[in-house]
Amino acid sequence: MAKPIYLDYNATTPHDPRVVDAMRPYLESEFGNPSSSHWYGTAPRRAVDEARAQVAALINCRPEEVIFTSGGTESNNHAITSAARLYRGRGRHIITSQVEHPAVLEVCAFLEGEGYEVTYLPVDGTGRVDPADVESAVRPDTILISIMHANNEVGTIQPISEISGIAARNSIAVHTDAAQSAGKIPVDVEDLGVSFLSIAGHKLYAPKGVGALYIQEGIPLPPFCHGAGQEGGRRAGTENVLEIAGLGKACGIAAQNLAENAAHMAELRDRLEGGICAVCEDVRVNGHREQRLPNTLSISFGGREANRILEAVGQEVAASAGAACHSDAVVISHILKAMGIEEFWAKGTLRFSTGRMSTHEEIDQALQLIVQAVESFT
Repeated sequence: MAKPIYLDYNATTPHDPRVVDAMRPYLESEFGNPSSSHWYGTAPRRAVDEARAQVAALINCRPEEVIFTSGGTESNNHAITSAARLYRGRGRHIITSQVEHPAVLEVCAFLEGEGYEVTYLPVDGTGRVDPADVESAVRPDTILISIMHANNEVGTIQPISEISGIAARNSIAVHTDAAQSAGKIPVDVEDLGVSFLSIAGHKLYAPKGVGALYIQEGIPLPPFCHGAGQEGGRRAGTENVLEIAGLGKACGIAAQNLAENAAHMAELRDRLEGGICAVCEDVRVNGHREQRLPNTLSISFGGREANRILEAVGQEVAASAGAACHSDAVVISHILKAMGIEEFWAKGTLRFSTGRMSTHEEIDQALQLIVQAVESFT
């Protein structure tokens, strides 16, 4: 049986074969501890150093400003909780948005239990935060603003540079979750003006279980994990050399072909979007029309149920739903709710996300299957 057409690249990505090749020596022969001073530690240590430089090059920072983590969730936890502790002498107020990933929202909820106050900013109908709302939410005791760079569900890109400008005028640190944006669009910490930035390896063709956190030079962020003092004393634990090498290679590949890959993904995304909208009735596209990830299509089929459409194509197309319909209730994603999308549309929302490996043939075949499934429920 043939595998389904994969259109869920925002959930995770396949390993780039070049990433696998870069990892292979540290699986097969180079088993040494990078902290060892003898011969066996040399190659692993070089691999970690090279990977750190590759991540830094992708986001335009210094290698020493990058630490490796177990993924985007840990990076978000490290940045937010450690910043909250670092700055608590100045205040206990944090600003975030209603459309963040749970790896941010749950951390903020945890901190509320520790006595911090959190303002959850609304978004407009496109899923975008208004910088004016950020400015209005700033208080004398605000110590951190955490707004994602791009949304995982609808693809909307946030005005991080403007938000960082507001933060700078008020001496507030800024964190952004760039798990979805890194490797798809330019991610430059200087242009963004952020203090902390999170990366997840499995969103850019590297393995699951590895990520990175940018910490702006000069910020003495407390360690998230205590131990022998690896990662410059900021994240203890023997480095996961195998996957760190893979993440570095993935970042190097992304940096080399960023514009070309973005154009390819956008072309296929638009081909799918245009085909669906030309044929199906009661359809709307969610997210900002210009400030959107090049690979992401959130599309609502009015009056239909997303899970039933996915069931109809599940053996042939892999995608995600923005709502789950049960016998007694419709569970709509917190992102669609925050955007104010009515249940008529929200319950029939699907997310398709293209990737570097996607092909025109796959898109055309998926389009036919999706249209057939949708029309069967009309």
